Amino acid sequence: MLADTILVIHFAFVAFVVAGFLLILVGLLASWRWIHNRLFRLAHLAAILVVVLQAWMGLLCPLTVLENELRQRAGRSGYTESFVAHWLHEILFYQAAPWVFTAIYTVFGALVFLVWLLGRRDVDDS
Repeated sequence: MLADTILVIHFAFVAFVVAGFLLILVGLLASWRWIHNRLFRLAHLAAILVVVLQAWMGLLCPLTVLENELRQRAGRSGYTESFVAHWLHEILFYQAAPWVFTAIYTVFGALVFLVWLLGRRDVDDS
């Protein structure tokens, strides 16, 4: 059950990064005030920065490592690749070398940073 809890947290993290980016883009175009919230924007930028740095360092996500460890302790098998690679394979039957995912993370991270720069306007956190 703990491994499944980590899976849900991991999914929420990925959803925050991806959905957050889409909401920021739409919000900039629609002039939504809340997307300029400094805490939200910095948390979003930090989240993708962690992913990009891990990929460049060749490290698996700590959530993936923890989930694998918990599953193995329960007598089940864990992932043999990163969380995203595993689920892309499971959902889309997609296989790629680790460098492909590093490139995807890097490009996405650069887009997040670019949008962060373009839409940077601090608004009170209230």
